[in-house]
Amino acid sequence: MVLALLSDVHANLEALEACLKHARESGATRFAFLGDLVGYGADAGAVVSVVMRHAQEGALVVKGNHDDAIARGAPYMNDAVRESIAWAREQLTPEQRDFLAALPLSRRDGRSIYVHASAANPQRWTYIDSPAAALRSMRAGEAVYTFGGHVHEQVLYAEVEAGAKEHRPVSASAINVASHRRWLALVGSVGQPRDGRPAAGYAIFDEPRARITFYRVPYDHDAAAAKIRNAGLSAALAYRVARGV
Repeated sequence: MVLALLSDVHANLEALEACLKHARESGATRFAFLGDLVGYGADAGAVVSVVMRHAQEGALVVKGNHDDAIARGAPYMNDAVRESIAWAREQLTPEQRDFLAALPLSRRDGRSIYVHASAANPQRWTYIDSPAAALRSMRAGEAVYTFGGHVHEQVLYAEVEAGAKEHRPVSASAINVASHRRWLALVGSVGQPRDGRPAAGYAIFDEPRARITFYRVPYDHDAAAAKIRNAGLSAALAYRVARGV
């Protein structure tokens, strides 16, 4: 199985389509969506429709905090983000809202667990922002491979005797992830990278070869930003998409 791992799409259709195309051309035969399909961007309905179609074809999908906010609200979010959630709620059909509400917080499949934030209390939306946090997630997940997003960065952690070791991957460079130890991969953000590079981020896991490859995929980020402005959403959200910040 060659699995494409996509997280934090954030209603960015241009970025999602670019990553899906790249993944298929790179040999992916299955897909996993690791939460936050909506929020920030201007194509909530179109993005959810694409993911629903993939789910019907066997894709794994888990819930992110922005997806959860469609039904439950999120007072902890800032004004611009809450505005984008409220806007997305109005754009989604009842069927799409039901799809998001019914998504699980985590999924297990074989030797892997899929979660948006941390496998340790996933409902709390904890950020994996240190080796210690990564180790807690890996141990709580009790799987060889833990896959997540939420932090909008691409990071790979390995469990070692001293705890967890952090590795910052290079795009398109395969990394061996042999199953004799536990691994946690944060696959980056499709729709809103935050490292100063607007190119979309995702990863491909080749389980038979025990390899993971992180990618950055160029796409028309200016078009995605223009849609945000045209929808009347915060200009700051458009700026973040255009600049990758």
